[in-house]
Amino acid sequence: MALNVKALLGMLFVFIGCCSNVVFLELIIQIDPGAGNLITFAQFLFIALEGLVFTSKFFTVRPKIALKDYVVLVALFFGANVCNNYAFNFNIPMPLHMIFRSGSLMANMIMGIILLKKRYNLRQYSSVAMITAGIILCTLVSSGDVKDNTHHSLKVETSFSDFFWWSVGIGLLTIALLVTAYMGIYQEVIYKKYGKHPSEALFFTHMLPLPGFLILAGNIWQHFGIAWSSEPVAIPLLGAIGLEWKFPLMLFYLLCNVVTQYVCISAVYLLTTECASLTVTLVVTLRKFVSLLFSIIYFRNPFTLNHWVGTVLVFFGTILFANVINQVRDAYRARSSGKGRFDTAPLAKKAE
Repeated sequence: MALNVKALLGMLFVFIGCCSNVVFLELIIQIDPGAGNLITFAQFLFIALEGLVFTSKFFTVRPKIALKDYVVLVALFFGANVCNNYAFNFNIPMPLHMIFRSGSLMANMIMGIILLKKRYNLRQYSSVAMITAGIILCTLVSSGDVKDNTHHSLKVETSFSDFFWWSVGIGLLTIALLVTAYMGIYQEVIYKKYGKHPSEALFFTHMLPLPGFLILAGNIWQHFGIAWSSEPVAIPLLGAIGLEWKFPLMLFYLLCNVVTQYVCISAVYLLTTECASLTVTLVVTLRKFVSLLFSIIYFRNPFTLNHWVGTVLVFFGTILFANVINQVRDAYRARSSGKGRFDTAPLAKKAE
């Protein structure tokens, strides 16, 4: 079996891009917890500009999918991102934020049952039950520690207000989770109708929402001012003659976050065209786990034994849902018999 260099590069850049993106996100949040809208706007603008040049070729390439379908998709995408960003303002620590968003399988199953009348087998129901239990456990444990969270911008003085604002954050994450699940179902319907055009979808889902950021212009400008006035860091320009350029630290983190976000998304899309869906699922799931571990260890986020139990339930539930054990066994048998062939179902949405 020939070595697939593109697939290996895709896996490498998933870990480099996605894991480093989470690191820069948390570094920004530590300086300014309310910078979520600024971060999202910067990411959308960068990806939209890249797509304008290389995918749309300045709108000279006719889109394969109708714009009216993109508008619905964009409204869902924009709403989910705003909810996820605002959650940081309501006493939600990064590890809980990451674990909660890992519940996408649960949300997708609920939406599939309600909207598409889908039915699932016992293994799938069991895996979703594990994921649900893990998220609930981490949520309940974290609810007792909200007063210890230093990453929030709201000034709260009583235990009731602590819990109230934390509950608002959990509500925002729940809404974002359900909206993202519905977006996945709607995306599935669009792809069945028009075919799969991931690069085009990536461009339009980041270009069309840009006018919507006008509503948040005041908030974005305010936090850009915070980024601009943050502690300057020296960046060497010409090392040989000792010239240095002072650059705001938070703005530097923001630029790094934008670039790594683009690397992350592009690498996942590359994997979906070069690898089996099983491989993509494993890589993305492992990437989330590595990001979580790094967040806990490096940033010293509070994480108890109960958090670990919840985390294990979430990630092992994801592996069970993907039917990894049976698929690995079947793939090994197929390869041994010389009939190995893999599917390439897109799973880029799992990167979020």
